[in-house]
Amino acid sequence: MDPISAGLLEALAGGVGGELGRQVWVRLSMLVRRPFQRDEDGGALPATCPGEAELARLEEQPADPMRAQALSAALAMRAAMDSDFHARLQQWLTQATALVHSGDGTTSNEISGGTFHGPVLQGRDFSGASFTTHTEPPPLAPPGAADPGQPD
Repeated sequence: MDPISAGLLEALAGGVGGELGRQVWVRLSMLVRRPFQRDEDGGALPATCPGEAELARLEEQPADPMRAQALSAALAMRAAMDSDFHARLQQWLTQATALVHSGDGTTSNEISGGTFHGPVLQGRDFSGASFTTHTEPPPLAPPGAADPGQPD
């Protein structure tokens, strides 16, 4: 099995995909914390599951690419040692990849009504978006004055 992309692990640990992404991350966490199955060669199994410590460290700092790479390597090592884990990890990867590539890039946005006094951003899959400028709403009309935005 090819290693899991460190970028994918970073993105999911960092919360990409909203609630769906969180659920995919929780499934990976459950899979990693799952006990080893029997070793096919009859050898001794490790006391702790490879990947648990790396998973916890990435959860602490999801933007750290070295932690994501360490988790990727631990997952590959465990997949090589445990055929059941390998199969389940492959299923997880299929689901996670589908989440990241869902909708084939199509986006549908709609704004209906309301007054906006600042940037409105419509699109898909933003990362690192930041607005540092502030716009002030127009001044309120004095009491009794006609509102220029309203018909007489």
